Amino acid sequence: VQLQASGGGLVQTGGSLRLSCVASGGAFSRYTIGWFRQAPMKEREFVATISGLGRSTIKYADSVKGRFTISRDNAKNTVSLQMNSLKPEDTAIYYCAGDRNLIVSSMTTPSAYDYWGQGTLVTVSS
Repeated sequence: VQLQASGGGLVQTGGSLRLSCVASGGAFSRYTIGWFRQAPMKEREFVATISGLGRSTIKYADSVKGRFTISRDNAKNTVSLQMNSLKPEDTAIYYCAGDRNLIVSSMTTPSAYDYWGQGTLVTVSS
């Protein structure tokens, strides 16, 4: 499966952005899709993930709980990440990733995913 992330941009503190991850070339509904982010000089970190096959089990990083919402539309081969109450520390390149593993508790590290999109930059100004 091929993944393409989009929707990044520049926003002020407290603002909102909606990222999209569009998939092609595979049975999208079978895949768990995760969002990760990587800030300059930092390791790639988990943001959120949603499982496939209609279960839509969700897990968030503690740092984004209550502010970010992940959702999927299998008819459109899309997973979205709605980001509200953005903070400067949310500034990073955001990547979406996919894998057939449906157990979200094990899907919080980059190494758990086989497929990656190219990333989209989110900048939150203070």
